[in-house]
Amino acid sequence: MTPVINSYFSGGGLMDIGLLQAGLQIGKSYEIDPTCCRVQADNLGEHVQQADISEKLVAGDDCDGMVFTYPCTKYSAIADIHGTRTGDELFLHALRHLAIARPEVYAVENVPGMRAFPVVMEAMTQMPDYFVQVFCPIASSTWLPQRRDRLIIIGSRRRFNWRPPEQGRQIKLADIIEQDPRITMPKAVAKRMAGEYRDRPIISDPARGDIAPTCVAHYAKDKSTRLLADKRFPLGVRPYSVREYARLQGVPDWYRFSCSDTDAYRMIGNGVSVPVGEWLGRELQRYFGFEELH
Repeated sequence: MTPVINSYFSGGGLMDIGLLQAGLQIGKSYEIDPTCCRVQADNLGEHVQQADISEKLVAGDDCDGMVFTYPCTKYSAIADIHGTRTGDELFLHALRHLAIARPEVYAVENVPGMRAFPVVMEAMTQMPDYFVQVFCPIASSTWLPQRRDRLIIIGSRRRFNWRPPEQGRQIKLADIIEQDPRITMPKAVAKRMAGEYRDRPIISDPARGDIAPTCVAHYAKDKSTRLLADKRFPLGVRPYSVREYARLQGVPDWYRFSCSDTDAYRMIGNGVSVPVGEWLGRELQRYFGFEELH
């Protein structure tokens, strides 16, 4: 039987897309945000459940593996600027589910900044009876035209040689450009280009072979900070459309965001790059002995 994976803090479902593309089955996908749940259900099926993990009991969560992508905001380096780099208690609820369910494998995804929190790292890497391997950084630029590094922790009940990603064909920035992008051009774009703000925009040019900076969840409010060179527009630059932003994260075009653009940018920026999920899924398939069957 195909291994069944439960997904926790699944957001807009980007990790789940990758796991599904690797041939795994998602048993249950837990997410607290109703908009994210609706978008997931529209695209991936009714296995998504709106739930607050901190209040949810573990009973009935039978599965072969658990994948935790709990929010990274308070572990990120940018949180230092805002004085919010404090971590949070959600990892304890991930640990509670893991310790009670005791699946065959588990995986944790977060920003590299999580390593600055020894208590969190100890909790997620020192589980009794699990062999643990930590990968950092896992770079989205291995596959995609985006700078985005992540920390991946994999724990398994038996010792296993987990393999890092291999460099394959990388999608280029030019490959993600829409012919007729649907965008809005905030006034802040012209002001930032004219030097009216403290910092200049990050402009990525497909013609130079550039890659985009990390997709951020608050892009709808800060479009002027990350721009795409495009001579079709008066200033020679423009923001990324929702679909282009999704492509930067490896989201396939069939995945529809039946929500506002603000929510779509937020889900995409908060999500796991889909190829990272697919790499993890293929490694899980290999662990369960399904590699030869696909």
